[in-house]
Amino acid sequence: MNRQPHLHETHPAIVKRLQRANGHLKGIIEMIETGRPCLDIAQQLHAVEKAIAQAKKTLIQDHLDHCLEEVVGPLGRDRRQSIDEFKEIAKYL
Repeated sequence: MNRQPHLHETHPAIVKRLQRANGHLKGIIEMIETGRPCLDIAQQLHAVEKAIAQAKKTLIQDHLDHCLEEVVGPLGRDRRQSIDEFKEIAKYL
């Protein structure tokens, strides 16, 4: 399956967030290798998890905003409200 490039305006911010998380992970690996306290390491891992989760959330929200409407066409107010409600509940997944 040959797909066209699929870019949205949020993608650069997502990439930046993931690159920052990647750098953070390298620091965490160094913390482990140098014997830093487990509590410090766990706190840093938690921060990376949050950054990645936020990147995923942004990507999914962007997909719902743009890609779904491309497939089904312009949405009326009632359908837009349903999509907005779906996006809101999807935050809890």
